[in-house]
Amino acid sequence: MTVSRILVVDDEPQIQRFLRPSLTAAGYDVIEAMNGAQALKAVATQAPDLVILDLGLPDMDGKDVISSLRGWSEVPIIILFARDRESEKIAALDLGADDYVEKPFGIGELTARIRNALRHRGRRDAIPTIMEVDDLTIDPIRRLITRGAETIHLTPKEYDLLLLLSRHAGRVVTHRMLLTTVWGPAHGDDLHYLRVFIGQLRQKIDRDPTEPRIVRTEPGMGYRMKVENEMS
Repeated sequence: MTVSRILVVDDEPQIQRFLRPSLTAAGYDVIEAMNGAQALKAVATQAPDLVILDLGLPDMDGKDVISSLRGWSEVPIIILFARDRESEKIAALDLGADDYVEKPFGIGELTARIRNALRHRGRRDAIPTIMEVDDLTIDPIRRLITRGAETIHLTPKEYDLLLLLSRHAGRVVTHRMLLTTVWGPAHGDDLHYLRVFIGQLRQKIDRDPTEPRIVRTEPGMGYRMKVENEMS
């Protein structure tokens, strides 16, 4: 069994002292970087399977690290952030971070986020053509959504929303990313518009739209599609 390698990027020694033994005990190979420059070099030379990145680094903004990495790497990135840096968290997700954990955090929450991100990477690398979540089947080749023998009819925009969320299953997809991708840059701030379409989509794909299971709300940020076999 291959052990996943995780790069921890944080200049706080106490965070490093906490994460290295905790992640090692969880079965991961851990490498460390104390600043942005070391992080970029480590990704290039040591090929980690996932990066845990603090947004507050001594030599450069964590968002600049994300932007630089996304120019040449698809390695999953989980950001660490302080509560008073909410706007930076959203900006980091828009730049391509996969997920987030707010300080202070527990190792159980972090390892759950790691598993989700690694599953997403595995699906992307495998280039799947069909995705199943709960009892819903999404076939992008035939543009077909089914539940058992039932075909679920979506409008073009509803379908585009569902497909975008499915391609990033397990990840937070921000309001802005959904709006600009599906409707275009001019609609980047039309949150009410997005909520209406998400509501319509849930009416069609969830057995109980009042308790949505497939597309989860990430308050203040966006939405996340449930990963196949993920616990509710």
